[in-house]
Parts: sequence; structure tokens; C-alpha cells
Amino acid sequence: MSLPESAPEAIAPPVVAAPSHPAGTDARNGVLAALAAYLLWGFLPLLFKQVEAAGSALIVAERTVWSLVLLAVILRFSGGFGDVRALFADRRRALGTLLSAVLLAGNWLLYVWAVETGQVLEASFGYFINPLVNVLMGMILLGERQNRLQTVSILIAAIAIAIQAIALGTIPFIALGLALSFGFYGYFRKTAQLGPATGLFAETAMMTPVALAFVGYTLITSGPGVHADPYLMTWLVLTGPATAIPLLLFAFAVRRLRLTTIGMFQYIAPSIQFLLAILVFGEHLNGLRLLSFGLIWISLMVFSYDSFRRRGRVAAA
Repeated sequence: MSLPESAPEAIAPPVVAAPSHPAGTDARNGVLAALAAYLLWGFLPLLFKQVEAAGSALIVAERTVWSLVLLAVILRFSGGFGDVRALFADRRRALGTLLSAVLLAGNWLLYVWAVETGQVLEASFGYFINPLVNVLMGMILLGERQNRLQTVSILIAAIAIAIQAIALGTIPFIALGLALSFGFYGYFRKTAQLGPATGLFAETAMMTPVALAFVGYTLITSGPGVHADPYLMTWLVLTGPATAIPLLLFAFAVRRLRLTTIGMFQYIAPSIQFLLAILVFGEHLNGLRLLSFGLIWISLMVFSYDSFRRRGRVAAA
């Protein structure tokens, strides 16, 4: 890879007890969770490089299965299986969860393939433009309004996308695919009436039959392969926690923060991935691509400055 649940009723609600966690505490916890999630996502390419011999499809299948194992343990001790059963009994919620699962699986597969094929730079660019997607979705789908500086930041990001397309000689499909798939995933997770572990378990459970079928097909057609290598299998098992933990943190954060606030943290992971692509993986960065990244950084600085300025005014009021 967690916001306002629904619009308030037109009539006055009944008096209820004050929440045990004040809004300020919820927001602060959301910020910490978002920060941790994006830091972990930033270093994820290092893990996928360790298992690239397995191939992107098998990596996604394995990370799905091992994520489910970890989430099942978490729900076993947190008593969350009742919520999962209630979700699957509600056709509307189950269909919504299935849609978010498809978006998540597509995002995973595209990202792992990008790392495997040496396109971490374009993948990082995709996550740089994800704040733009979050902002636009917040405006269009949730009625969030943006002021002049935020609009300027969106326009700068749009120019950066155009320059990136010129530098690549084609539309940056990987970048746009990652940004759109995770943007819509964030939207569905924000509006779903699901806890972080419950929702992610349900999504992963829906993906697991396909994942297990693919693992079985690989074993039948190609033999044990990477499954016979203890070193590779150790790293493949670790893709489960490396997948589930950041997504749990993200789901926790996105239910407590505005989509536009979530977007402010999005620069952390791609900045780390950008540095890894250049310094560790040796990818080439030409002048036009550097210009596009520069514009994206300017866009994010403008947007972040405005957000912090408005937050300061609210605190003062």
C-alpha cells in the first residue's frame, strides 16, 4: 500500500459518551502509523531483489499465502474472526472487499515486476505521483476542497508526469498503474467499515485460492525450484510480514487521516526507492527524468508547506 466513516445525519444524533481516544490522539497515532508504513515500503525493493529468481508471479503468490498466515495469527489472538464472518455474510461489503483485493493484487504484481525488470525509478515515480491521485480522489469522490497553493502543486505534478512521458518516449504505464491502483485501494479502505487486520485478512483470503493454485501449478510443471532452496524460501516467507505489517499500519492510518494528509507521507517511500535505484541498483537517470523528479519534489514541498501552514492556523484557533 483508514478515514471519515460516513456523512453525518441531517438530524441531531443522540447524546453519547465521549470517545476514549480524543481526535488529536487518533490523528497523532495515524501520523506515526503512516510514517512507519512508508519507511518500510521504501526499503521493500531490497527484499524483492533477494527473491527475484522466483519470478514476479510466484513472489506475489508466496507473499499472499504468508501474509494470510501472519494475519490469521493476529486475528486468532485479537478475536477478529467474528468480524470476518460478518463481512462475508454481507454481500455488498464482500463485493467491495473483493474489489479492493483485486486492486491490491494488481499493485503487488506490477510493483514486483518493476523491481524484477530493473524499473525501480519508474516505480518510485509512480509513488511520487500517488499524492496527486489521493488529492484528486479526495476532491472528486469525498468532496475535499483544495486551495490555491494545493492546486498549484497539482499542476506542477501534472507537468512532471508529462516530462516523464517525454523522457521515457512512452506513457509511464508502470508509474500510472501503481499510482492509480494504490490510490483507489486507499479510497476503498478508507470508506470500508473494516478494522485494519480484519479488512486485510479478508482481502488476502480472497486472493489466497488463486495464489495457492499458482504455487501448485508451479510445483507440478517446474518441480520444487526455489522451494528446495532454504535461503530463497526464508526470504519468500519474510515477504509475508514485509507485506502485511506496512499494510496494517497504512489501513490504521488511513481511517484516521484525510486522504490529502495521507498523500503528504507518500514522498517518503519513493524517495528511498529513488536513492536505491540510483545508488544500489545502478539505474540510469537522464536529464529529463531528473527534471520530472525535481518538479515532483517541488510539488510536494508546495503541498506540504500549505498543509502545515493550515494546520498551524487551526491549532492557533
